[in-house]
Amino acid sequence: MIRQPSRHCTVELQAIPARIGHVRRIVSAQLRYWRLDALIDPAALGVTELLANVHRHALPSKRCTVELYALLDQLTVSVHDLDPRLPRVRAAESWETCGRGLALIAALSASWGMHPDTDGKGKVVWFTLPAAPAEAARPARWEPVPLDPDPLDAAAAAAVPADPLSRTGSAKVG
Repeated sequence: MIRQPSRHCTVELQAIPARIGHVRRIVSAQLRYWRLDALIDPAALGVTELLANVHRHALPSKRCTVELYALLDQLTVSVHDLDPRLPRVRAAESWETCGRGLALIAALSASWGMHPDTDGKGKVVWFTLPAAPAEAARPARWEPVPLDPDPLDAAAAAAVPADPLSRTGSAKVG
């Protein structure tokens, strides 16, 4: 049996720094809408890393597509670009300022991978994050905590007229 995605979002863009920030905000808003708030930080970080790779390495074009698929128990994030060269994981030296993106993807995700696009003209790099059921992701309902009455507050409350308008006779709203 093939599982169909229960929720899907696609964003097409040029992988330039200004657009990468926009897509990160779109991903965050979409996950918030799907009530997958716990996945916002790792998904946004992973998307940022994959789009930075497209910006830095993809030829001939920086055009790409980001897709989010939320199944009952898993979020899959994929980035498709037009460069057929598959990326490689490498061990960056401690002094290097780049070269850790795919290692970071591997560390933050449940699984990840890459494959040539079906038309052979590009590639897809993807990662998955475990998704909690929507009910578990919702914050607990806020309940006020009863406090012991403060005798000074009781005296202050007694000094205030029962009808706040009785002191001024009128009120303006607006």
